[in-house]
Amino acid sequence: MPMSRIEFANVCSLEDFYRQLAAQTALPAHFGRNLDALFDVLTAEIAGPVTIVWHRHDTSAPLLGHDDYTALLAVLHDAADSRPDIHLVLD
Repeated sequence: MPMSRIEFANVCSLEDFYRQLAAQTALPAHFGRNLDALFDVLTAEIAGPVTIVWHRHDTSAPLLGHDDYTALLAVLHDAADSRPDIHLVLD
């Protein structure tokens, strides 16, 4: 099975992150646009293998704010740790 890629760039808010995710995947209708729902979608709804790439993630930190950036990064790491077929790339 070929590996799919989900790529994020110039993320300026959580809503922007969810918008970029929705543009690249078939999110379920019940997706709640919150971090718990994001974890659930990444670990149970998106077929793998998948590489999640966040380009220039460090430039998103001040735009998102420390708390949102840290929480989003934690969810991405937790999802990658939960599924061996998710590869997280931060560049």
